[in-house]
Amino acid sequence: MRERHRVTEVRAWVRPDQPASSEPVTQPDTAPSELPDVIADWRRSKVANPMTRYPEFRDSRSAAIGRDSGRTVVVEVESASGHVGVGITNGGQVAAAIVELHLADMVEGQDPAAHERIWDRMFHSTLLYGRKGVVLHAISAVDLAVWDLHGQITGEPVYSLLGGPVHESLPAYATGPDVGAMARLGFAGGKLPLTWAPVEGEDGFRRNVERAEQARAAAGPDMPLYYDCWMSLDVDYATRLAWAIEPLGFRWLEEPLPPDDYAGHAELRRRMPPRMMLTTGEHEYTAAGFRLLCENGVDVLQPDPAWCGGLTELRRIAAVARSYGKRVLPHVGGAYSYHFLAAYPEAFLTEFPLVTGRCDTPGPLHGDLLTGEPLPVDGRIHVSDAPGFGLRLNPDAALVRGLRREGVPT
Repeated sequence: MRERHRVTEVRAWVRPDQPASSEPVTQPDTAPSELPDVIADWRRSKVANPMTRYPEFRDSRSAAIGRDSGRTVVVEVESASGHVGVGITNGGQVAAAIVELHLADMVEGQDPAAHERIWDRMFHSTLLYGRKGVVLHAISAVDLAVWDLHGQITGEPVYSLLGGPVHESLPAYATGPDVGAMARLGFAGGKLPLTWAPVEGEDGFRRNVERAEQARAAAGPDMPLYYDCWMSLDVDYATRLAWAIEPLGFRWLEEPLPPDDYAGHAELRRRMPPRMMLTTGEHEYTAAGFRLLCENGVDVLQPDPAWCGGLTELRRIAAVARSYGKRVLPHVGGAYSYHFLAAYPEAFLTEFPLVTGRCDTPGPLHGDLLTGEPLPVDGRIHVSDAPGFGLRLNPDAALVRGLRREGVPT
């Protein structure tokens, strides 16, 4: 690529207007009819999570993830020609600082078409404190922005840079509390967040099963359903839950254990109903971790392109999955996932979270932060043929550049 396209600046912004985890979550006037005690914003309400074991974190998912870690980070990568690529992750000020104070030095001056070189420079320069977690979040956002920049420069959608489209559109399943709405909107399946964790005893277990029964009644007899357990269970509880909900047409149990409990996954896969799939990977990082999940019985891998290492690493994860005969279904990801899947022959489904209003209407995953986010039509996603990922940063979005290169707060 010619010199005028070299990367000249990498910038990281944090969105300041997201609700703080300490803010109370209020019950709406009415809730979805089939789930009477679910509040509208399920992302901040009571959801079984790794911190449910502590009473003070039991009733708020957002409180359990900390003050700033869920805050959106926007990365811009600009070339000498003036083109700008955009990548998204979370991790708040910590992730933004890693981008500004470390990764930018690895990326500026590089050819934006040299994806492997750029990724390698970022990953190996952070080995002493990285390999997983927030460092990979930061790497992911930069990597996605570089791919977007490459597409902006060439005038091509990212799926063309990946080898061209295989799928004209993608069937989507929805995530949220109102499966009746999902069925009415034509989604190919519905995923519920699990509400009660093992520490909440037999009453909590019965209520999880009752919620599954309510969801089946609302969805009708044929719509596939799934339970998202967000690393909150143990092998015994997950086994019992799987056998209790499998007759209701639940097709998979998602992320019941921490992703690095590889022996636990192997044991759970052995004990689960044979027809039910074990899925995980939203909180796993790099192809090395996903190889271990493949070796321990996980059926479907769910890397998040904004967390796992970006699109460059997602391609490697897909290669690992293919060698083990496993499927890849990215966790959320929006347009970043859709472009990967459009060029991925084994793609069979994509995820669309319902986060707008009462979580019963498709809306942009990032609200007004971006323009160009694809929305499902009759339960299917049609991928944009605009350059890059087809996303642009809303010029009116409120963003704060928390740290500049010299480390001086702004």
